[in-house]
Amino acid sequence: MELKSNAPSGPIQDRWDNHRFSIKLVNPANKRKYNIIVVGTGLAGASAAASFGELGYNVQAFCYQDSARRAHSISAQGGINAAKNYTNDGDSVYRLFYDTVKGGDFRSRESNVYRLAQLSVNIMDQCVAQGVPFAREYGGYLANRSFGGAQVSRTFYARGQTGQQLLLGAYQALQRQVGAGKVVVHSRTEMLDLVVVDGMARGIVTRDMVTGKIEAHAADAVVLATGGYGNAYYLSTNAKGCNATAIWRAHRRGAFFANPCYNQIHPTCIPVAGEYQSKLTLMSESLRNDGRIWVPKKVGDKRAPGEIPENERDYYLERRYPSFGNLVPRDVASRAAKKVCDEGRGVGSSGLGVYLDFADAIGRLGQEAIRDRYGNLFHMYEKITGEDPYQVPMRIFPAIHYTMGGLWVDYNLMSNLPGLFVLGEANFSDHGANRLGASALMQGLADGYFVIPYTIGNYLASANLVNCPVDTNHASFKEALDEVREQTNKLLSIQGKRTVDSFHRELGKVMWEHCGMARNAEGLRQALEEIPRIREEFWRDVRVPGTGSELNQSLEKAGRVADFLELAVLLCRDALDRAESCGGHFREEFQSEEGEALRDDEDFQYVAAWEFKGTDEEPELHKEHLEFEYVKPSTRSYK
Repeated sequence: MELKSNAPSGPIQDRWDNHRFSIKLVNPANKRKYNIIVVGTGLAGASAAASFGELGYNVQAFCYQDSARRAHSISAQGGINAAKNYTNDGDSVYRLFYDTVKGGDFRSRESNVYRLAQLSVNIMDQCVAQGVPFAREYGGYLANRSFGGAQVSRTFYARGQTGQQLLLGAYQALQRQVGAGKVVVHSRTEMLDLVVVDGMARGIVTRDMVTGKIEAHAADAVVLATGGYGNAYYLSTNAKGCNATAIWRAHRRGAFFANPCYNQIHPTCIPVAGEYQSKLTLMSESLRNDGRIWVPKKVGDKRAPGEIPENERDYYLERRYPSFGNLVPRDVASRAAKKVCDEGRGVGSSGLGVYLDFADAIGRLGQEAIRDRYGNLFHMYEKITGEDPYQVPMRIFPAIHYTMGGLWVDYNLMSNLPGLFVLGEANFSDHGANRLGASALMQGLADGYFVIPYTIGNYLASANLVNCPVDTNHASFKEALDEVREQTNKLLSIQGKRTVDSFHRELGKVMWEHCGMARNAEGLRQALEEIPRIREEFWRDVRVPGTGSELNQSLEKAGRVADFLELAVLLCRDALDRAESCGGHFREEFQSEEGEALRDDEDFQYVAAWEFKGTDEEPELHKEHLEFEYVKPSTRSYK
């Protein structure tokens, strides 16, 4: 089956405007007749729910945190991209479009990416109007800085707290609609299944994480904005609560999962300190604006960084990529760090680290200027490591961060299941095989504020749902409720000897070793043997204490790890099937003499969308072939 993107034709700069004019609208009086469920209250979910409420729809929003404002978007640090060209350095909508397609290694859909670049300028106007406290220049203009994969300064920021400030802006818009009675927020509530009626998404099944109550909710459309699946690797920069349950359960109900092997390794994380760690901490990519990355030239050099003279340091990114230097994209920087560490030139006690040095910038600009730009990040680093980055270089190493794969959606952000829309990191649509820094916040807000309010109306106006009412008494809701209760009871009844975390950690080690920064066919096949074994033992020997009628974090984790154990198989299968290197998917068999990724455009210029056929059955592959009219695929070079 070849998937259709439903992207409009014509000049790319006119496609979104023409599409908005051609799609159907719902008049204001009729909007009050429709009910929409939004799962997730990060930037994409909060902005979508607020926009729906403002338009007049009846909205139920669900989040597993104690407050909608605690979504993981709050952790984004460095900034948000927008093609405003305030610095007058040559930026434009087209250049942002070009950089994003190239940065994604020519594995994204052109129409979606151009729309994203167009909407970036609207996002900034919206957020400034909301009072988001972006950094400003002396004259009052919003300040910009550079990020990886671009040679212009287009990233707007609020020190190292950009995600937090943007989320507070979306949260206040959401709370306005809560106060108006158009949005009801269900906090501490987790989605555990999608309900499909006559081939259309018509509701969800949830569990109240405090009381344990399992119940169903019906709607005319369901919007998933639940983030990515990086925690399948156990150690990642994601909060421990981040999970893939919502999108995976939707996948089991028929939604295609696209490009699961595209996961991003962030080059700027604090290295692992010991086995006790349960997550990793991100240091913003913005630090690469002023920090210089280096390792000793000599293998095994364990001298303190201040004792190593300049002529014995290898500023390897500046050496290998003179045009972009330390601002190469994340996938390129991560592989380069791995290479020098594999050569035995890594720093720190483990040898798995490189230096991010601010001495030159402090000497040039002064310590106060650096403190103004990155003070909270420097403070966080010192609190975690006990080292003062104003005095000694930071130590960083790559770690799992973001996932470019997700549920397949068309140009309207609707999955192959009618009525199921997917936003932000939960979908696959805009980043291709690699996301450029500061583009996640841009995509989440573009999807929520400016795309889904139009496209969901087109679906509701076309589907004639007013004349096809469905409530929770329908047999499909009863079936989904029974399945959720059955799995919950099964997890509680096993009473084995191993903790949930022990299984999660074991899975993470397999994934990092065989499907991490580099993959090869032999390792992937080994992972595809080991993961089912871990899953079988999980269902035989996991111990989940407590009951289902109370606050039970072990039960929450168990359901999520059960999903990760299934998703990990699909991730490795997709990585094995894609016999090329592109972006965050680096197959060791497919690289140039200089260690760069080698794409195979003839055989793999498509989106791989997988259909679930059963836990132990082979998934079915569907393809959406990608066409490039404007940015022709070429060797991706940052030299």
